[in-house]
Amino acid sequence: MSLQFIFFIILGAIAIASGIITVTNKNPLVSAFGLIVQFFMLAGLYLTLNAQFVAVIQILVYAGAIMVLVVFVIMLLNLGNEQALKEKFNTRKLIAALFSLALVLQLTIIFSSRISNEKISNLTTYNSRIYESGSVSLIGDALFSDYLLPFEVVSLLLLVAIVGSVLLAKRKIE
Repeated sequence: MSLQFIFFIILGAIAIASGIITVTNKNPLVSAFGLIVQFFMLAGLYLTLNAQFVAVIQILVYAGAIMVLVVFVIMLLNLGNEQALKEKFNTRKLIAALFSLALVLQLTIIFSSRISNEKISNLTTYNSRIYESGSVSLIGDALFSDYLLPFEVVSLLLLVAIVGSVLLAKRKIE
């Protein structure tokens, strides 16, 4: 086993643990800090995969800007332990977890059957060219040509989040 693989396993385990903390903790600030740890571990995973540019963007955009927005909204809404859910583990949570698992399995089967070998070979060609050269321009070309639709969907999602936070702030002031 190489040192890179060992780091990958360690960072992945910490990322999974912080993800579980993020989802299961009742205090929203602790969940936000768990999410920050998750973002840094993902950046570390990107570094083990020789994607330095993506790791830096992960830290700058997600661990920096997005988490500032999330913590700002948490503070703005004044969520604390008094508004945390009081109910313990019950059958509704178990049923919801089972349905969520079934949905993830179904989506995995659907998407894995729709991916053609041609799309995989195109993706492999992009990845190998980017990996070999490490060029940011190749990432930009791929982002604004073949991945333009997902890029625009993410930008619309961020716009909706910003509009929602403005509306929440406006409602709180009034």
